[in-house]
Amino acid sequence: MPSLTRFLVVTLALTGSLCSAGGSAQADTLLIQGVDAAKPTMADRPTPGTSMARVEARFGAPASRSAAVGKPPITRWDYADFVVFFEYDHVIHSVRR
Repeated sequence: MPSLTRFLVVTLALTGSLCSAGGSAQADTLLIQGVDAAKPTMADRPTPGTSMARVEARFGAPASRSAAVGKPPITRWDYADFVVFFEYDHVIHSVRR
């Protein structure tokens, strides 16, 4: 999924100090460029406890797979938007790139 640059408009209300004659308030609009509103969330990547078979069924084959290392064996699968770490054959962690 291509990343789209989004614009986020944040309206900040700045309230001045109130004086006995009346209060003053002003609002400014801040334009933040380059915020990608479609960044993946935890729902967009595997959650801990998910089996390798379910990860591959939902997200497809990874771009690369690293061999298991250590005891317990830890395996790494690389996808375009995230990386998944397995202990034996279950997800222990997934992170966005």
